[in-house]
Amino acid sequence: MSQSEIEFSTQLLRTLHRIHRQRADLQSQIDRCPRQIKAGEAMVAKAEANLLEVKEKNKKATLVYDEKQLQLKTREMRIDELAAKLNTAGTNREFSALKEQIAADKQANSVQSDEIFEALEELDQIGEEIKAAQEKLDTQVSEHEVRVKEVEEKSATLTGELERVNGELESVEKSIPSAARADYDRLIKAKGEEALAPVDAESSCGGCYTTLTTQQIDRLRMSALIRCANCNAFLYIPEDRSP
Repeated sequence: MSQSEIEFSTQLLRTLHRIHRQRADLQSQIDRCPRQIKAGEAMVAKAEANLLEVKEKNKKATLVYDEKQLQLKTREMRIDELAAKLNTAGTNREFSALKEQIAADKQANSVQSDEIFEALEELDQIGEEIKAAQEKLDTQVSEHEVRVKEVEEKSATLTGELERVNGELESVEKSIPSAARADYDRLIKAKGEEALAPVDAESSCGGCYTTLTTQQIDRLRMSALIRCANCNAFLYIPEDRSP
């Protein structure tokens, strides 16, 4: 039996295409669920990395601060030692040298004190950055927990709906003419919802826009099986263009 001799109800084709479109949409939404969770995980990971970066910054700044404090304390101890030696200086030259060294160390400590104050201010600022980064991470973790729950619930609902639609499709497919079933199954497996296509307002295939002949349109109106010569889709007349 030739293709054009096979009768394939227009209503059946419309119903099949509607169901396949619905299946494709549901599957697409289900497929997006893991990606939404993965995107949330990426945001949490980014917040974690930012917190670690700020903590590392704090660690380095603390080392600098501690080093400057140690230098200051060491120099203060040396000043005390030099001051004690003033009383035992044997010559004016030695006395002057000790005084100059003490003055230089005191000047260095004055600069060091300013640097320590600046380092302390930087630590305070970094402390605020750590607090903000921790709050950001806590927020991301909390939001992700909610997101995961919502996505899992949505996925379960969509999966249940897809099962229902698959059941409907299985029931409707029983009405497909046996002479067309093998071609239908093969094309559906290869192209999914694009295995069927409505005829558009320009009398063209709604899938690839190949123009149909007047004879093909007439045959479609008589429920003859017509497939697009270009994309091979099963064609049908949309309900809003039915005679």
